[in-house]
Amino acid sequence: MSAPSVSPVVRVPFAELQALLQRILQRHGCAEPVAAALAYNCASAQRDGAHSHGVFRIPGYVSTLASGWVNGRAEPQVSDLAPGYVRVDAGGGFAQPALAAARPLLVEKARKAGIAVLAIHNSHHFAALWPDVEPFADEGLVALSVVNSMTCVVPHGARKPLFGTNPIAFAAPCAGHDPIVFDMATSAMAHGDVQIAARAGEQLPPGMGVDAQGQPTCDPKAILEGGALLPFGGHKGSALSMMVELLAAALTGGHFSWEFDWSGHPGAKTPWTGQLIIVIDPTKAEGQRFAQRSRALVDHMQEAGLTRMPGERRYREREVAQREGVALTEQELQGLKALAD
Repeated sequence: MSAPSVSPVVRVPFAELQALLQRILQRHGCAEPVAAALAYNCASAQRDGAHSHGVFRIPGYVSTLASGWVNGRAEPQVSDLAPGYVRVDAGGGFAQPALAAARPLLVEKARKAGIAVLAIHNSHHFAALWPDVEPFADEGLVALSVVNSMTCVVPHGARKPLFGTNPIAFAAPCAGHDPIVFDMATSAMAHGDVQIAARAGEQLPPGMGVDAQGQPTCDPKAILEGGALLPFGGHKGSALSMMVELLAAALTGGHFSWEFDWSGHPGAKTPWTGQLIIVIDPTKAEGQRFAQRSRALVDHMQEAGLTRMPGERRYREREVAQREGVALTEQELQGLKALAD
């Protein structure tokens, strides 16, 4: 049997890819500012090698918009609730435009009070979470964000799925160094990575999920077709996932991972949940020393033998993309052009 053909890799300038993605999203129902925010997020993930949240997500956006599940033209409503608290009703639309609408007020409050919280509800988040927090670190701020998703993870010791993959993202400035950034699911593996493995016909490492009978499996299709993911680290990851449900849904007024039903919208892919972002101005306590202290920590971690910092692979991929263009397969590029035209 002959080996399956592999689509060649092509390189596309970042601005060109972003414009193509924006054209697709506008053609399929997004208002211009919504399409711009989502396109930038998706193109950034592809540029930085986070392929499970890059152009891989575009067909899901398109099918979701076509299903009527999400409002691609929603106009976020920002509420100034307290000296350190901002709330946004995303209007059944995406979370990124809601963040963009509230960002100036959030930063103003964080710089004035030293800390501020943004609670986004009635929102859909279908993307990588680190692009939401990294820009704050670029401004010298510390940011932490959590978002819950659709039910697909079995809590530790339970019998059926209840939580989402429920990621946590963190960003902090670091003197003379790229910001320290991480974005991790509280599940053993990101749902998008399971989908990519299933599409490629690959097996997963042990401990990632269970099948429809609750038995351990390394088959990604068995996890996706009636099975479920497991939390990372057993009860510890499960506790963090519970915390994300409380912060991203209970505190914001968003849906818990099990509280929405998209069965009446065939093609819907985006979780309708909530997001919380906490932004801290470290200069209030440490002046300009925080970034220097961050660098001291990085230096000592490297002296201890750490060869790769969290987020470092993304920065390396970004440098290559800036020189050579964003990598994607010819098949992916042609699929995107078809969706745009």
